[in-house]
Amino acid sequence: MTSSVNPFANFVIVGERTNVTGSAKFRKLIENDDYTAALAIALQQVESGANVLDINMDAALIDGVKAMTTFLNLISVEPDIAKVPLMIDSSKWDIIEAGLKCTQGKPIVNSISMKEGEALFLEQAKKVRRYGAAAVVMAFDELGQADTVDRKVQICTRAYNLLRDKLDFPPEEIIFDPNIFAVATGIEEHNDYGVAFIEATRIIRETLPHAHVSGGVSNVSFSFRGNEPVREAMHAVFLYHAIKAGMDMGIVNAGQLAVYDSIDPELRERCEDVILNRRADSTERLLDTAEIYRGKEGQKAAVKDLSWRQAPVRERLSHSLVHGITEFIVEDTEAARLEADRPLHVIEGPLMDGMNVVGDLFGTGKMFLPQVVKSARVMKQAVAHLLPYMEEEKQRLGTQDQAAGKVLMATVKGDVHDIGKNIVGVVLQCNGFDVVDLGVMVSCEKILEAAREHKCDIIGLSGLITPSLDEMCWVASEMERQGFGDMPLLIGGATTSRTHTAVKIAPNYKGPVLYVPDASRAVPVVQKLLGDDRQDFIQETREDQERARLAHFAGQDKRPRATLEAARANGLKLDFKSYQPPKPSFLGTRVFEDYPLDDLVGLIDWTPFFATWELHGRFPAILEDEIVGEAAKPLYADACAMLDKMVAEKWVTAKAVIGFWPANRVGDDIALWHDDCRQHREATFHTLRQQMIKGEGSANLALADFVAPEGHDDWLGGFAVTAGHGERERTMAFKEANDDYSAILFQALCDRLAEALAERMHELVRREYWGYAPNEQLSVDDILAEKYRGIRPAPGYPAQPDHTEKQQLFRILDAEAKIGMQLTESMAMLPGSSVSGLYFSHPAAEYFGVGRIDRDQVCEYAIRKGMELSDIERWLAPILAYDPMMVAKVMAGV
Repeated sequence: MTSSVNPFANFVIVGERTNVTGSAKFRKLIENDDYTAALAIALQQVESGANVLDINMDAALIDGVKAMTTFLNLISVEPDIAKVPLMIDSSKWDIIEAGLKCTQGKPIVNSISMKEGEALFLEQAKKVRRYGAAAVVMAFDELGQADTVDRKVQICTRAYNLLRDKLDFPPEEIIFDPNIFAVATGIEEHNDYGVAFIEATRIIRETLPHAHVSGGVSNVSFSFRGNEPVREAMHAVFLYHAIKAGMDMGIVNAGQLAVYDSIDPELRERCEDVILNRRADSTERLLDTAEIYRGKEGQKAAVKDLSWRQAPVRERLSHSLVHGITEFIVEDTEAARLEADRPLHVIEGPLMDGMNVVGDLFGTGKMFLPQVVKSARVMKQAVAHLLPYMEEEKQRLGTQDQAAGKVLMATVKGDVHDIGKNIVGVVLQCNGFDVVDLGVMVSCEKILEAAREHKCDIIGLSGLITPSLDEMCWVASEMERQGFGDMPLLIGGATTSRTHTAVKIAPNYKGPVLYVPDASRAVPVVQKLLGDDRQDFIQETREDQERARLAHFAGQDKRPRATLEAARANGLKLDFKSYQPPKPSFLGTRVFEDYPLDDLVGLIDWTPFFATWELHGRFPAILEDEIVGEAAKPLYADACAMLDKMVAEKWVTAKAVIGFWPANRVGDDIALWHDDCRQHREATFHTLRQQMIKGEGSANLALADFVAPEGHDDWLGGFAVTAGHGERERTMAFKEANDDYSAILFQALCDRLAEALAERMHELVRREYWGYAPNEQLSVDDILAEKYRGIRPAPGYPAQPDHTEKQQLFRILDAEAKIGMQLTESMAMLPGSSVSGLYFSHPAAEYFGVGRIDRDQVCEYAIRKGMELSDIERWLAPILAYDPMMVAKVMAGV
């Protein structure tokens, strides 16, 4: 089967609306010190699909250093924004440096150039590298900005050689901006600007190894400001050609990207004429067309009919597959079987032809995951109809059919999450691969035994929680010990990353180990591993991993951190002398055995539901999104229909247990007492403290800070909720019926119901059971936006990254006996659709991220918990500001 590799899949969208020079709204907010509203713009860009945020504070009325510092510090404590990298954008080096000093993770500097000569260029580049950042290099030298292909290539080549030869600057951290200028300005010399950028990009990517190409896309349409439909069309056309030429980053409005194929053909043609400079009258023709779209949306509604049913059966099958229609699939498959010589020919012929169309549309970004999974359901039902005939033929003729390749997939031991793995499996099956799915919590021994038994070509491992990373390392080492040779090992899941795969997993196995970030990348990776170019692809991957390892160890986070003593001295000092903490209405636990599902529907947060399907955008705006709205609408309709049945027919049972105990802060820990006498300790929750250097007036937080010290009355709550009783059984029933789409849809809805139950219990706690906000009147949007008093942090998340704290929580709640919830050895919760955490009531309590911590705190934390240091390091690996393996080697004198 053929499949196109999506050139857009690796394109990095840099959100432009947090740039004061590009957004008047954002500029005014910063000028007025309204950082809360400014953060909302940043969040909107992330939710609209921005992979990086471009932050620029260059404006006459703005103190750039102060604004950059303030805004980035605020971003660092907003988990939904802080998850994306930042591009520190300024023409002033002091502003850039201010941004670098308070940026977590790996930032990008935008920009440096040779406009003031090589010496300053290299000096700034050296500082960029010292801060561990990547650099955008403008095609700008002592003679000015490059506007022709030759000048763009010449300047970028000169800069590349200087950076590599003088500073050994990592080539993969060099991002060239060959200057996107406005076209269709009426000035003849400007007509070739679009072509110049595209052609220069092609040459740069071919001649300057591993360097990237970026640019400010909105510049190209500057002549049509005020006419958004035309500007969006120009951006889409420009990106379509520039990305194919090698552009892999772009500064754009993440919420306003048109789909190339959805643009009106006449408008698209005229934009293409201008961008590619194909006609002498291109500008005039586009100006004529532009007037039609001024102030209009330019969208056409699709008309549904059944005229396709009149087409030949081959075309009908293709139509059903592409559009995910199951209504006629058995009828059409039988008609095709009667016309064919063998039932296998129906699969190899019209069905695979239809799936090839699906694969091509998905590969080129014209279909989205929900649509592909629906197509897979149609395919499976067609194959299920043919299977009895094929089995009968096999027995009669003694023949066997071969798939394109066989991939074993499993969620590793201790982990119960498999929605992402299931989606990847479906996409692989759509592309002709045989998938052996072992499910969840699969031991290393079972994985390797099954790989041999089924004669698999590839093993794929998935994991969601931190301990799964160690399990993947163990599987890799066992593959090496047991002699799996060169069988590829694929790594995926929410906690995995390119760097972790290269640094921790790959060194355990001499065979190829590859990181697969999402379903859209799985097919091209597997195809290359099983294709003629396998060795070249494996060698490229190994070279990339070696660069990642070198970058990891060379660029270890070396930013100074406060000592543990200094961090504690700068902890949050709340006044518990004048503040009287509220007392809960009961102590101990209370169980909700069968919570009504219909009470949860209105509290569902739909935005994460769409993210599960790799559709990014905020609900309900996502339903009208120009890029993914076409896929989001029917998915939402299907979800609502299934949700109605889930509630009416009680497909799952929701259960909850909550509890309250007298509590006091003891150092950085929280002691829970058996009763108000506070003599017998019921449990101890251990917390971790931030160690990043904070600005004046900003505390180094630990969760314990929100609880009164000994000598004062205070209380702490805990909860465990699940909407997963019955989930596994019905999921398997859907799969056995060849309906992966419904299985994944159902699992995603169970997750949403569990989160909704957590929200509902927290609301009841605030208003009634703890009662510290009895008059609270919040809308659903306000609740989902966490505009309430108090917090409910969960072990394993940013405020307390240690999953083992769940053990104490489950023990005092008696969660297994009371509501049937369990913990695996890796601290994953069973059933899978479950949530647990703690309740804090203090008005100052807020969500935060601990961030990276040093070895002193980890050692001291291990002593407080009575655990071995190596065990604690395993659980806290993602936040360690040091490499435990390296420390062990140093201590051993290696």
